[in-house]
Amino acid sequence: MLIIYRIYQLLVAYPLIILATALTALVTIVGCFLGNGHVWGYYPGKCWSWFVIRILLLPIKVEGRENLQPGKSYVFAANHQGAFDIFMIYGFLGRNFKWMMKQSLRKIPLVGKACEAAHHIFVDKRSASKIKKTIDEARQTLKNGMSLVIFPEGARTFTGHMGVFRRGAFMLADELQLPIVPVTINGSFDVMPRTRDLKWARWHRLRLTIHAPIMPISQGPDNIKFLEQQSYEVIMNGLVPQYQGFEYNPDQ
Repeated sequence: MLIIYRIYQLLVAYPLIILATALTALVTIVGCFLGNGHVWGYYPGKCWSWFVIRILLLPIKVEGRENLQPGKSYVFAANHQGAFDIFMIYGFLGRNFKWMMKQSLRKIPLVGKACEAAHHIFVDKRSASKIKKTIDEARQTLKNGMSLVIFPEGARTFTGHMGVFRRGAFMLADELQLPIVPVTINGSFDVMPRTRDLKWARWHRLRLTIHAPIMPISQGPDNIKFLEQQSYEVIMNGLVPQYQGFEYNPDQ
């Protein structure tokens, strides 16, 4: 079955994924130029991500959408297991949102331009003024029910285990007094860990767990620490036992 699955990827899935990626980027760029960026910046990417999961025949289970209120802005914080985290969240979270992503992703041909057109937020850490600009962009984004998705670890795991969380997401949630929604990703590491980027995908079940929102308890350092610690604990407890427990990530 492994050989058949790889032949299927080579002859069917990967060619269609490459074509779909290029078309999605072009549709996003043109659509955002001509029309509503919140629509064209979300739905093409959502359909593309759904297609990638389905064309690779990966079963996915989504839990916890009932925890979210319609029309409310959230800061979603998820663990970062692998490349398929993007497809799982974009395709199956069920909320219009903007990504907060690494500045380096802007350089990816077509995809980087599409992310710019969709007004996703690139984290620029080259100076204090650049960081402030990033936070200002995020502040403007989180209006009228728009949400933000962040990977607080800042880098994909090498082992499937979680590393430390950076405080940026929780500082933003504290400043705007928004709830943090912890999201646990399971299975992405088993499909394609970062040590096997752009190689064969392994067939594995995926699960996306949307936990109950964590509401601010105050404003300031105590609230930031509370949101960070509670989110970390909730996400960790949602992992399968194999990947529970902290492991140092040298890339953080």
